[in-house]
Amino acid sequence: MAQQIADRRDVDFVLHEQLHVEELSKHDLFAEFNKKTIDLIVSEARNLAIKEILPTQAESDREGALFDSGKVTVPESFHKVWELFKEGEWLAMIEDPDWGGQGMPRAVALAASDYMNGANFAFMMYAGLTHGAGKLVETFGTDMQKNLFLKNMYSGKWTGTMVLTEPEAGSDVGALTTTAVKNEDGTYAITGNKIFISAGDHNLAENIIHPVLARIEGAPEGTRGISLFIVPKIRVNEDGSLGEPNDVVCTGVEEKMGIHANATCSLSLGSKGNCRGLLLGEENKGMRAMFVMMNEARLLVGVQGFACATAAYIYAVNYARQRVQGRHLLNMMDKSTPSVPIIQHPDVRRMLLTMKAYVEGMRSLLYYVGMCDDRKDVSDSEEEKAKYQGIIDLLIPLAKGYVTDKAFEVCDLGVQVYGGYGYIKEYPMEQLLRDCRITPIYEGTNGIQAMDLLGRKLGMNKGKPIMDLMVEIQNTIASAKTYPRTEGYAAKVEAALNKLGEVALHLGQTAMSPQVMAAFAHAYPFMEVTGDVVLAWQLLWRATIAAEKLENGAKKKDAVFYEGQLKSAEFFVHSILPATVGKMDAILTTNSAAVDIEEDAFGGK
Repeated sequence: MAQQIADRRDVDFVLHEQLHVEELSKHDLFAEFNKKTIDLIVSEARNLAIKEILPTQAESDREGALFDSGKVTVPESFHKVWELFKEGEWLAMIEDPDWGGQGMPRAVALAASDYMNGANFAFMMYAGLTHGAGKLVETFGTDMQKNLFLKNMYSGKWTGTMVLTEPEAGSDVGALTTTAVKNEDGTYAITGNKIFISAGDHNLAENIIHPVLARIEGAPEGTRGISLFIVPKIRVNEDGSLGEPNDVVCTGVEEKMGIHANATCSLSLGSKGNCRGLLLGEENKGMRAMFVMMNEARLLVGVQGFACATAAYIYAVNYARQRVQGRHLLNMMDKSTPSVPIIQHPDVRRMLLTMKAYVEGMRSLLYYVGMCDDRKDVSDSEEEKAKYQGIIDLLIPLAKGYVTDKAFEVCDLGVQVYGGYGYIKEYPMEQLLRDCRITPIYEGTNGIQAMDLLGRKLGMNKGKPIMDLMVEIQNTIASAKTYPRTEGYAAKVEAALNKLGEVALHLGQTAMSPQVMAAFAHAYPFMEVTGDVVLAWQLLWRATIAAEKLENGAKKKDAVFYEGQLKSAEFFVHSILPATVGKMDAILTTNSAAVDIEEDAFGGK
């Protein structure tokens, strides 16, 4: 079977036909990123992913990250790939070239990440965490801190982490107990224990830079009193050279369901009283700094989940073409007819089209969020900048929460297409399913994403972001109504959008009433139906482009692809949206059983 993890034709369609990313090159910020350059970047990312990263996927999963006598080692195959990754300068694709970045549009970087995360996202976590940690230093660090750490991090010479979680403070970060005491030299003595620290220790790089959340002695309780610190694994001298080891000790590596090749560590800070950190940003403003980076981190998790889904879809459709089993349904009673590839069986086609519609819609949604960021960066209008930032803020809970849940469903369908072979390690599906499962959990569980959507994003700026998004959707609907082949789809999406507006208003008002608990019991269903409508919009947008191309006489080689876009939209609006509307009716009842039930009535004792 040919090794493939993402449909290049679909990637190009979103970049060039849907989003017209190359038009960003009209602006000085992205002047060098014309269509030719963009296509070259995607091709290079695809080559690295398929030829170098993908061959490590199964092997590194079997080998895992190993902990022995206080030392952590990554799978041996990662060392060569990390060197290639560094040579290609892939770690800081969107960052300022002055600090070692490539300065490319975020939408283009997402396309590159699409391939590389699909090849082995456990490996890519080392890069993603390093980039996130580096971005914190770039955004909040002093000039001295930037000069000491940033280029080494963005080049991949040093790696980074996010050190937030503690044993008794999971999602409730404000309950952390790690302390910081100021020293005479301006550093801070850090003491505490952290768990679930992805890439927390390893032998992939000579140093690891830990951004650590801790509470300075005497600071307020809760999140108001949390500060952020730079805590290197090995101390860095003023001239940039490495000094003595810091008092940061890995006490174990978790045995997990998936992402075995990423070292998920428990870290002890200051157990010998000798852990030193540098304040990053202002005292007691650590959570504010983390929230600034939250959109990027959650978008990355959405990409990770999606990358598992797109790989699962590609594997499944190719397997279904090759796996011969059973006679065609129309010839079921004729024992003389040969067996056919399972892609000819109706239920397999249903599963594949479900996977196809979700994968295409999710790719468009994720790239669209990236494009909003790019348009914000090149705009000269403060009003327009605010509009795009509002849409980004509104869509992030969907890009993380909705996308990762649907990505897992796609991977689950992929296992089902393979049948028994999907359940064994000889084939890639079971690993994709296991690896994908972490994405609805970390970087804020999907229940938290739903609460964020309802509690913060829905009423943000007096509801302007959701109104701006609805205008964007209505524009697509209006365009779709001008083509006979998409007119009917547009009517169904419009009806669902109008119903969503009714649900949003109802739930927003209920959340401000004595029924607040019942409202938030429906936060997750609300996120799900909002995601369905947004995905329907993206698929309708795609279908409208396809209808126009077909009307204008598309080339034969493209016609099949465009017809496929129309079928994805048709399937979604006829098979998925009716269920979405039913869920909206359920939300409008705002039944309170989930919050009224007595705890003892759950049983289990």
